[in-house]
Amino acid sequence: MLAMSRAVNQLNPVPEYALIDGNRCPTGLVCPSEAIVKGDLKEPAISAASILAKVYRDREMKALDELYPEYGFAKHKGYPTALHMAQLEKYGPIAEHRRSFKPVARLLEQQSV
Repeated sequence: MLAMSRAVNQLNPVPEYALIDGNRCPTGLVCPSEAIVKGDLKEPAISAASILAKVYRDREMKALDELYPEYGFAKHKGYPTALHMAQLEKYGPIAEHRRSFKPVARLLEQQSV
């Protein structure tokens, strides 16, 4: 929600309206918004944004894979697959791992003890 809010609020020009794929909208947006459950199936603009986001994510995962090949990012694309969980457990989290992801948070807590 925070990332979505930041993304919308940093757009230039300021958007007139935001369509949100999901069941709730982030608070504090600079424009009115509407949450649409399964919006990527119902709204062409959300479908297009979803495709762009996935392409961007896949490129980021390939770049991370080049820096950290032991994690297998190019294969699992950040999804919590068995491979991802095994490599995370084996090598520990890196700066790019999302701290709010429970397995990452657990490992970080174990490291600080």
